[in-house]
Amino acid sequence: MDYYFKPFALRDLRKLPKPIQKRIIKKLDYFTSTNKPLSFASALKDKNVGSYRYRIGDYRVIFDVVNNSIIVLAVGHRREIYN
Repeated sequence: MDYYFKPFALRDLRKLPKPIQKRIIKKLDYFTSTNKPLSFASALKDKNVGSYRYRIGDYRVIFDVVNNSIIVLAVGHRREIYN
């Protein structure tokens, strides 16, 4: 399964410190390389934000699954991501 960033999510990612950016990309690569990448995800109750999230330390990656691809909608710290 591949993953793609929406432009706003890519901007969110670029605002983060370089080590955090690398950690998030590394984890996304790991999650998507497995047979069941959604087994690492949690479903979100508020579908307006997105369908799923990955927890990577104190950061969250909000995404939807479309045509067997992960579309990253937002990346941010857990305090700010759901606002």
